[in-house]
Amino acid sequence: MPPLPIEILRTVFGFDSFRGHQAEIIDHVVSGGDAMVLMPTGGGKSLCYQIPALCRDGVAVVVSPLIALMRDQVEALKQLGVRAAALNSSIPFAAAVQIERQMAAGEIDIVYVAPERLLTDPFLALLDRCKLALFAIDEAHCVSQWGHDFRPEYLRLTVLHQRYPAVPRIALTATADAPTRRDIRERLQLEQGRVFVAGFDRPNIRYRVPPKSDERGQLLELLEGHRGESGIVYCLTRKSVESIASWLADRGWPALPYHAGLDKAVRDRHQDRFIKEEGVIVVATIAFGMGIDKPDVRFVAHLDVPRSLEAYYQETGRAGRDGLPAEAVMIYGLEDVTKMRQLIEGSETPEAQKQIERRKLDALLGFCETAQCRRQVLLTYFGESPVGPCGNCDRCLVPVETFDGTELAQKALSCVYRTGQRFGALHVIDVLRGGDGDKIQRLGHERLSTYGIGKELSVAEWRSVFRQLVAMDFLAVDIDGHGGLRLGPDSRAVLRGERRVELHRDTLGERRPRRARKPAAVIGESPASQALFDALRARRTALAKAQGVPPYVIFHDSTLVAMAAEKPRDLDGVARLPGIGEAKLKRYGADFLAVIAAFLAESSAA
Repeated sequence: MPPLPIEILRTVFGFDSFRGHQAEIIDHVVSGGDAMVLMPTGGGKSLCYQIPALCRDGVAVVVSPLIALMRDQVEALKQLGVRAAALNSSIPFAAAVQIERQMAAGEIDIVYVAPERLLTDPFLALLDRCKLALFAIDEAHCVSQWGHDFRPEYLRLTVLHQRYPAVPRIALTATADAPTRRDIRERLQLEQGRVFVAGFDRPNIRYRVPPKSDERGQLLELLEGHRGESGIVYCLTRKSVESIASWLADRGWPALPYHAGLDKAVRDRHQDRFIKEEGVIVVATIAFGMGIDKPDVRFVAHLDVPRSLEAYYQETGRAGRDGLPAEAVMIYGLEDVTKMRQLIEGSETPEAQKQIERRKLDALLGFCETAQCRRQVLLTYFGESPVGPCGNCDRCLVPVETFDGTELAQKALSCVYRTGQRFGALHVIDVLRGGDGDKIQRLGHERLSTYGIGKELSVAEWRSVFRQLVAMDFLAVDIDGHGGLRLGPDSRAVLRGERRVELHRDTLGERRPRRARKPAAVIGESPASQALFDALRARRTALAKAQGVPPYVIFHDSTLVAMAAEKPRDLDGVARLPGIGEAKLKRYGADFLAVIAAFLAESSAA
């Protein structure tokens, strides 16, 4: 008789109970049903196919888009005693042949494979000879043109349904709005499968979107609050990545660049260091991170805006996958909007796709400029109805003042019009404030009726006004005019006084919310608790180095936090901690008991 899912959860993965929809999803797939699962990063998506794979006869085939992700997940499963393997271009030919033989012989439980390899005739012929437990399609949003990581090869995965109609399929993603979800079901022929939506909320992540003033200084402020912790800094261009990484390294931060223009060996080395070492910071374009399964990323910073809220959610979701406190900070300015619009308009994608990207960027700008709880805006975008403010974003912790900004909006719009709708915000602001620079004199803009009518606001305050007007479509960025501002379609109603404009005041120079607590802080504020956590982490690092694996595949920080809090005295006590199944108890229990015993002995002697 096959083992029950709850038995596998306890003995293999070391947890006593399922979370959210996990039990229902797993039972459905174990019984042979198809499913589409939408679950936030860190919510336990992998268990939704890993446990059915161990309950059903045969090999489970997991379609995964990146080699790094496969490698991490296979290593984590092996640590649990699961027979897992990956087939990709990094696997030597002889090893790949051996894995294929084991698949056919029923000696592997789970195999990870890229869609390109799965779709080859030799691999499909291999599957014809195997007993198949299930197909899992990870990062399923890659199949949709509405999604932010569209990959054409995913479109051909319909062959799984056509060729193996009796084998259950489960498609999983953490990032999909309503159009993307519909697209996934249609393109993977999952219309008859059940849809499980577990929600998008990541309550452990604190969201902050400060206005851009001194981005490098703002970045340093963030890093100072996360010394010794791992994080990702996203930049839009390769040049920015190189510049920021070098600047941080010169100041003693363990920062490494990562972008597609680097030599592959360099990229692999930097990614490997990030995964296996504590406290490494990667400065990257969006080429980095999708294949990262590292659970203890404590912060994600954006120095440039991403293309959409889906991309933002996906990228910030790499923080705090272990459920412990984490922080997501996007440093945002009007120039970012201009750059992103130029990227969209300058691309060679069809006009219909550009229209999708424009709408998605508009939604992102609305998130940046909102005066409401950011989590409410984010969750509403994905179709959820949050009950109330989250209490863990900058808008909740340091509320902003809103006011009737109609007169300021009229001044700004009038000045854009009077200057010819061809200049960027900085020049228009200079005219409003009565500047006397050469450019104003050369163009004769000191003779305009709008010259000097905005002296009551600082440059930073006017920049905030212009950002908000762009976000509300009262102003548009003229891409063909090199980023100049022009009046938007609704500006006439504002200029005529027929429409009220509500603005908010930026909190530049004011107190910022107290940052999220360090993971160790959740076990207690005493130096002794911190010392034990650090000692356990040091032991984990040593064991990981000896095996050449990332520390988190041994134990997550959350398990070490529980260990430091409970201070078990024997293996039975260790076995009761979350995340410690039979294989890990046997392999590591004595090592960590020794650390705790030494700590307790030292504490007693003191």
